[in-house]
Amino acid sequence: MFMAEENKTKEKKNEATKPNEITKKGEFVELKYTGYANGEMFDSNKEEDLKKLNDKEKPRETVVVVGQGMVVSGLDKALEGKEVGKEYEVEVKYKEGFGERKRELMKTLPLKAFTEKEVMPRAGMMFTLDNMLVKVLAVSGARVITDFNNPMAGKDLKYKFKIVEIVKDDKKKARALFELIFRFVPDFEVGDKITVKGPKEMEIFVKSFSDKFKELMGKELAFEEKKEEKIEDKLEQHEHKHPHEHAHEHPHEHKH
Repeated sequence: MFMAEENKTKEKKNEATKPNEITKKGEFVELKYTGYANGEMFDSNKEEDLKKLNDKEKPRETVVVVGQGMVVSGLDKALEGKEVGKEYEVEVKYKEGFGERKRELMKTLPLKAFTEKEVMPRAGMMFTLDNMLVKVLAVSGARVITDFNNPMAGKDLKYKFKIVEIVKDDKKKARALFELIFRFVPDFEVGDKITVKGPKEMEIFVKSFSDKFKELMGKELAFEEKKEEKIEDKLEQHEHKHPHEHAHEHPHEHKH
């Protein structure tokens, strides 16, 4: 009895001292991080830090492939050779962060470009224009001086980060790549291939990224057309199933 208990104690001790996994280039990892510029926090996916930036925003799960440039290059380089579960800190010079500020991205735009979108610009305002983040530097008569540089361009950064896990699950890997490449997660299944289901128009898009998925996940993308039922078809099926039940019902009262 005593020997058995002693062996269990040794096993637990060995488990406790067992080193964590070390990250390698090309691996999918789940990352928790907080970014700082000039000592001020500017980005995070840690709940306690994100609340300080925006108490209404929810933290997003961040899965990246080490060495694939899914985060700024200075942080990307720091992800390799790190112990899972350990806290790290890295200084990132602006050239390996969001790059230098470019004068050509400071533009003078007509005021009507804003008023047409029902926006009255004021110095210091930041918003999205034509899918780009823009900062208003000054408003002079009918001219608006703007800056399309990333707000972190030209700034040295610091990141505190932790590798939560090395991701093994293919569904989690695929979701991360879809979010990065497609900007949304389609309906998909994982088998020998990753099969994307959707309208015919998606097929050429899916095929063009098949090699990238093969390179990073070892599985190609496949496509399966999924036709959406038209509302008229659904209504017709509904009537066939219940021919008497809705005989006197007003057509606008149908739920489907």
